[in-house]
Amino acid sequence: MLDQIKGLHHVTSMADDAHTNNHFFTNMLGLRRVKKTVNFDSPDVYHLYYGDEIGTPGTVMTYFPFPQMPRGRAGTGEVGTTVFSVPEGSLGFWQNRLVRLAVGGLKETEVFGEKRLNFAGPDGDGLALVEVKDDPRKPWTEGGVSEDHAIRGFHSVAMRLRDEGGTAELLKFMGFEELDRKDGVTRLIMPGGNGASLVDLETLPNISRAAQGAGSVHHVAFAVDNREKQLEVRKALMDTGYHVTPVIDRDYFWAIYFRTPGGVLFEIATNEPGFDRDEDVAHLGEALKVPQQHRHLRPILESNLQKLET
Repeated sequence: MLDQIKGLHHVTSMADDAHTNNHFFTNMLGLRRVKKTVNFDSPDVYHLYYGDEIGTPGTVMTYFPFPQMPRGRAGTGEVGTTVFSVPEGSLGFWQNRLVRLAVGGLKETEVFGEKRLNFAGPDGDGLALVEVKDDPRKPWTEGGVSEDHAIRGFHSVAMRLRDEGGTAELLKFMGFEELDRKDGVTRLIMPGGNGASLVDLETLPNISRAAQGAGSVHHVAFAVDNREKQLEVRKALMDTGYHVTPVIDRDYFWAIYFRTPGGVLFEIATNEPGFDRDEDVAHLGEALKVPQQHRHLRPILESNLQKLET
């Protein structure tokens, strides 16, 4: 069993409209846009990152907004719900706020004894807030939501699977432990993790496979401290039979990717070097940052990419 992984690092999804996506996560959910860059493989498309003040691993939701992208179709083989941690007693505030802002899909539930508010992102994204007592992570409070209510970071992700067996075995190999089972859902936890330490596996054997599109999670990333730990994880996964990509420099972290038995794309990302490697913390996410291999395209990108509010 591995001991290098610390919990979730980031979740990357797809969207239709960059302006709508940016407005939703910054003005409505109160997160900070910590980086405005472009997709490494499709530089005509933004890659937007939202999180706490510095984009701490375990807080960062990222998006590829592809203009006029069709909606995804929910199903198995994907992350169905991305869940954020908020302070105990704050769901009433969020219920009122999201109703006032005309956010869809609002539904109060209780999962494993935790109060939860489910809601939909602008592309039908499956999102939720869960009350967590004494989450020590410091929130971003300059996005219009006070510290008493602000999002702390990720609480968990929930994966929809036809059969949980292979994915559960993989997560346990990665260092997760089974915490609970209820109503067809298995909850796993990363002991001593970074606060974004839970993964729920929903077994749905009669549901068709998901089709990715706007509102779909593209991949979920797990955190390791540094490149040395990442290489240890890569070797262990490959020795176990997984096909893992070479290490890829994503400017703000190094990444490796592999496909899980349940079909979900996993990434292992380093906590280094961080989002302040090319911007002062006070100005994170303000300027367009272009990867080295695409810098010759900057004039075109600046002319063609949709303008976003700061």
